[in-house]
Amino acid sequence: MQYAAAFDAGTTALKGALVAEDGQIVASAGSDLTLIINGDFREQDSHEWWQAFCKVSRSLVAQARESQSGFNAAQIAGIIFSGQMQDVIALDAKFQPVCNAILYSDGRADDEAEQLGNAYRGGAARFLETVGNRLEGCLPLPKLMWLRDHEPDLFARVHHVLISSKDYLIAQLTGTCIGDVAACSTAGAMNIREGQWDKELCEAAGIDSTILPELHKPQDCIGTATAAAAALTGFAAGTAVYAGIGDAGATTFASGVAKPGQYNINIGTSGWIATVSSEPFVNKPGAANLKFGVASGFVNAVPFLNAGDVHKWVTGVFAGGNYAETHRMITTSAPGANGVLCLPYLVGERFPVMNPTIRGAYVGITPDTTQADMARAALEGVAFSIRQGMESFDAAPVSISLIGGGARESAWCQILADVLGRSIDVYANADILPAVALASLVFEQPDLAANIAETTTYVPNPAAVHIYDESYPRFCKLYPAVASLNGQIQ
Repeated sequence: MQYAAAFDAGTTALKGALVAEDGQIVASAGSDLTLIINGDFREQDSHEWWQAFCKVSRSLVAQARESQSGFNAAQIAGIIFSGQMQDVIALDAKFQPVCNAILYSDGRADDEAEQLGNAYRGGAARFLETVGNRLEGCLPLPKLMWLRDHEPDLFARVHHVLISSKDYLIAQLTGTCIGDVAACSTAGAMNIREGQWDKELCEAAGIDSTILPELHKPQDCIGTATAAAAALTGFAAGTAVYAGIGDAGATTFASGVAKPGQYNINIGTSGWIATVSSEPFVNKPGAANLKFGVASGFVNAVPFLNAGDVHKWVTGVFAGGNYAETHRMITTSAPGANGVLCLPYLVGERFPVMNPTIRGAYVGITPDTTQADMARAALEGVAFSIRQGMESFDAAPVSISLIGGGARESAWCQILADVLGRSIDVYANADILPAVALASLVFEQPDLAANIAETTTYVPNPAAVHIYDESYPRFCKLYPAVASLNGQIQ
């Protein structure tokens, strides 16, 4: 039996799993990470990533030795990662950090983004066409400009810059600075169609493109674990290490989305809709584009800010914090919530509208309206918002899958199927699918994740579909009406 060691280097934790050739998880472990917040600055200590990785790796190997008869670390065929993207990880000539990693959520470089837009021929419009993402201060290239201008002594020591947390771990494992094309699509410096660093753009920023990592597809074997790294991690020296893929690309890949018409909806606190197309989405609000790498085309992900947070709010206000009671309430109110509509924009919105200051509203409340109606209307509002966003995509849905915490609320899953008028496949074991999908690249078994996926399919109810089709045009009028009260339409 062979195994693949799959890791996700996230913001709050580093998680690892040892995956057997049949797709079964034989060992798993995790280690929490620290977020450093100082005003608009969001940073992490890269050394902590490596310490966490070594701890988790040793745990995986120890568990496998206990549970797998005759296990030897040499049976691990490869090490592969997913990880947070859009970071600035500045290293010296010996691959050691010159400062904390500057994270994707860091807000320090807005002025530098504006400077770049003025310096780059064609400005922000050409930047979007080249990079596939809008020119914003959250991108690594403007943050590198900030580091150069505000911390010149530190910047003078920079020999390598990585874009994903996973790539720092790969550098420590192999002594190689690489990046995958999906994660590096978020750098603000890569020509997304060519999958290469754009020298003209880097010159406009005043950044030497040679400090950026060598680009690879996720499935590329880019080196092997050194003897020094093996001694710290428990892996065998010479174990193959793969480029891996940025976290949004990994989730899309794990959900089985590989071509136009296939969609994955993620309902966490916030959420996103992801698909794959032949072109980047450069004309949709808030859209992020990645070069897929594991297949042709581009991952198109659009974020909606209001998702599981609406479910949590409803539960706190109407059900005393009891999710089981929320479920009961939703099921006692009929589809359409007895005429009540909810604009669920609790924290502004980025998709299908882009307006950070808009807030939510209810309409249609009567003396007969119940708390159950209002709870159901809020979740229906999120579903309507997702439908509105889905309609802006180019390819009609062929399949829709659903993952995230919201997928655990069965009544909400049925609401989504009815509002969208499409069957929805809900993953019961979504937490392990990314690790298995990563392992499939090591084993060269493209169907591995699909073979072990556990899904429940929610089929639309024709009567409910009819009700929602009649309510949906009314919902679409809510945002313009509410936004116009404060002159906020965007």
